[in-house]
Amino acid sequence: MSSQVKIFSGSSTNELALSIANSFGVELGKTSLNRFSDGEFQPAFEESVRGCDVFIVQSTNPPTENIFELLLMIDAAKRASARRIIAVIPYFGFARQDRKDAPRVPIGSKLIANMLTAAGVTRVMTMDLHADQIQGFFEVPVDHLYASAIFTEALKEMKLPNLVMASPDMGGSKRAYAYAKHFETEVVVCYKQRKKANSIDKMFLIGEVEGKDVMLVDDMIDTAGTLTKAADIMMEKGANSVRAICTHPILSGEAYKRIENSKLTELLVTDTIPLKHKSDKIRVISVADLFAKVIYKVHSYESISSYFIF
Repeated sequence: MSSQVKIFSGSSTNELALSIANSFGVELGKTSLNRFSDGEFQPAFEESVRGCDVFIVQSTNPPTENIFELLLMIDAAKRASARRIIAVIPYFGFARQDRKDAPRVPIGSKLIANMLTAAGVTRVMTMDLHADQIQGFFEVPVDHLYASAIFTEALKEMKLPNLVMASPDMGGSKRAYAYAKHFETEVVVCYKQRKKANSIDKMFLIGEVEGKDVMLVDDMIDTAGTLTKAADIMMEKGANSVRAICTHPILSGEAYKRIENSKLTELLVTDTIPLKHKSDKIRVISVADLFAKVIYKVHSYESISSYFIF
């Protein structure tokens, strides 16, 4: 007999989890979160999960309570005799700490992987990891989905006449080249120099944008400093328009203000992280249907390779 699918949500992505459950065709599972006066909290499942395939939806963006809540929910599901426990992590936080790039620093994403495994997770489902090698930090299967599966359709609908793909930095050039190959366009890359994190010292443009409709591509947008500066430089170099697609809208600090004051025509993001504020320049495309389809495939032991565009 096939096990039952139950989808639950952590606190950080409740709306997305509800959309995923609706798309899958089940009700979102009932949970509670008890808090003590000192701030300690205890999540609980308010229905049986014995023998079920339990999918727990929770992005691990700050605050760090989000990752710890996910760990506690995994532990609770394990102790309640769930058959399989799949952590659905639309945005995998701490992914920028994927290597030891300075003395005496941690590899945060490896530590998170270890904690998830220790808690009892049997599979991880995520989207657009900041670094592909993070999949190798896990000792359990990882389904790494790509937002390109939904962004490509949005780009086709725009019908931009002189499309050129662009990367706001050298690190994201591989992603931009993948989109460029799919749409058979040229690629432009920005080269930036930093003196410290979240602060750009200098930026140079590699490639021609005059008369082009530029589409900047990135996996996440944090303070929006890099993206908006790149957009402004491209408009100064004669671009017709500059838009951007970024999977994870972290949008911290002065991000919203920078986007509003920038030369960006539009910013397309997904709902892996809920927006803190609304903006006329920001359009959200939901990943709920994509995750629901992959959840069905995983539950049914069917191939999911068709959902990996690039």
